[in-house]
Amino acid sequence: MNEHKNVGLLKTALVIYVVVVMVYGVLYYLVPDYLVKLSGGASVFPGWLRWSGGVLIGLGVGAILVISKPKNQGIFVTTIALGCLLVGLAMVYTWINLEEGSNLWFTAMPAVLTLLMSALLWWARYAAKDILYPKE
Repeated sequence: MNEHKNVGLLKTALVIYVVVVMVYGVLYYLVPDYLVKLSGGASVFPGWLRWSGGVLIGLGVGAILVISKPKNQGIFVTTIALGCLLVGLAMVYTWINLEEGSNLWFTAMPAVLTLLMSALLWWARYAAKDILYPKE
């Protein structure tokens, strides 16, 4: 019963992750120039951001696959938890050194969101370690 609860926490964390990365991924893939304008940042060639949208969509699809079969998927969960932590820290750094004219909320919101997602993923990873890293 406890094992099922731990998988439930993991799946909940992964569903939240999927929603966030798919939204950002699709937006960066399809309309990166709109997001740059919305942020108030300096204009940048959309192709420089479009590739990151593709990576986010790919990570979202990977997380969907882990939701369906979480056994032995600890490496993937660790990777996305670490990715969220690094993105969150980068966004906090950007938030502290905010470019003049940039919208604060456009930096603060993803900073807080990715740090919270990272914490949730690390927690879920620890709780589901017997499923993610089963002892054979």
